[in-house]
Amino acid sequence: MSEQVERSFQKQDAVFLNAKSVTKKNNRWYKDIGLGFKTPTEAIQGTYIDKKCPFTGNVSIRGRILTGTVSSVKMKRTVIVRREYLHYITKYQRYEKRHKNIAAHLSPAFIGVKAGDTVTVGQCRPLSKTVRFNVIKHAPKQTKGSKKFQTF
Repeated sequence: MSEQVERSFQKQDAVFLNAKSVTKKNNRWYKDIGLGFKTPTEAIQGTYIDKKCPFTGNVSIRGRILTGTVSSVKMKRTVIVRREYLHYITKYQRYEKRHKNIAAHLSPAFIGVKAGDTVTVGQCRPLSKTVRFNVIKHAPKQTKGSKKFQTF
């Protein structure tokens, strides 16, 4: 059981583990979050336990749906999403660039999220002091043209 890395025993709330019959079937609980977003196959077939995951945990997505670029993946199961926008200055009749950083929970269902990738986050209940969003879709960074040797 590789998912048992915490001090307390990790299990899904909706799954009863002490059944008397020995039938071995997939006892994994998952849900469709709705809003046109598909449940990842890793959430259906994986073995991870995450109570803050929108697909396998006790978190519902409601409120805002935002898109941004991942700027940091240094925290455990948390990413920083940067959203850039233009702000209009009336006096000079021009725009200036501004940005906001959003901390979002990254479920283990999304494997290989790196800085520069585009993610879609959905608002949920507060998961910690700063985290109020959950990653619900991941799109890898698109490499253009001949510059493909960026990481050495």
